[in-house]
Amino acid sequence: MQDVEQQGGAANTTAALYRTRITHLRRAPVHHYFEHRSYSWLVDLDHMPHVPGWLRAFATFDPADHLWPAPVDTLRGRVDAFLADKGIDLAGGRVTALLQPRVLGAVFNPFTFYWCHGPDGMLRHVIVEVQNSCGERHAYLLPPSGDWPAMVTKKLYVSPFNDVDGHYLINAPHPNERLDLRISLHRENHPAFVATMRGDRKAVGTAQILALQVVSPLAPKMNALSMRVQGTLLRLRRVPMVPHPSEEREKVYHS
Repeated sequence: MQDVEQQGGAANTTAALYRTRITHLRRAPVHHYFEHRSYSWLVDLDHMPHVPGWLRAFATFDPADHLWPAPVDTLRGRVDAFLADKGIDLAGGRVTALLQPRVLGAVFNPFTFYWCHGPDGMLRHVIVEVQNSCGERHAYLLPPSGDWPAMVTKKLYVSPFNDVDGHYLINAPHPNERLDLRISLHRENHPAFVATMRGDRKAVGTAQILALQVVSPLAPKMNALSMRVQGTLLRLRRVPMVPHPSEEREKVYHS
């Protein structure tokens, strides 16, 4: 079998696969927990994996699925444009990203993480991109906080069960042999919601990609379906729903 390589002829030392266990714990107004299994790719944005054509349906990396259009409209170009808007220039430093590619045309990335390094190899910034089911996006710029969480004010409507208030505490160490990410939403100094993503590193290769289609078939669709199922359970438990801010503006406009 033809194996997966990185574009540009670089050695495949950065790209990796993580078989993930994702957990969601809601603490208020009801206690609700669920978890599911999936997988994510860790990629170097300057040396994206080159997947053989016959396998590409299970791993397509489309810049349009992340951030916003840029003059150089690659995923790396989009990251650089986002940072430039903040007055940041990595001077060619490496950027790695944890994401899920398109699978059979479907994509679902509630969170995408980018680790941005300087030319000396030191981690300078972390970007956490959040997407909701309405297709809206927001990206949070974090310092490299190491073992300590970084705090950002919530800006994007993500769930019909959470208003756009409070702040996130985000632990996002760069993955190595182990992936261990944690995001918690806090209100009034209490965690209302906690999400984690953990997994072990696997080598990128044709056999591994095919194996993941067996253990996590149609991963983006299954992940989205899992969220809808949990939303239905929360509605059955009579958890109050919060309308999208645009719906509130529409009510005011027509009142």
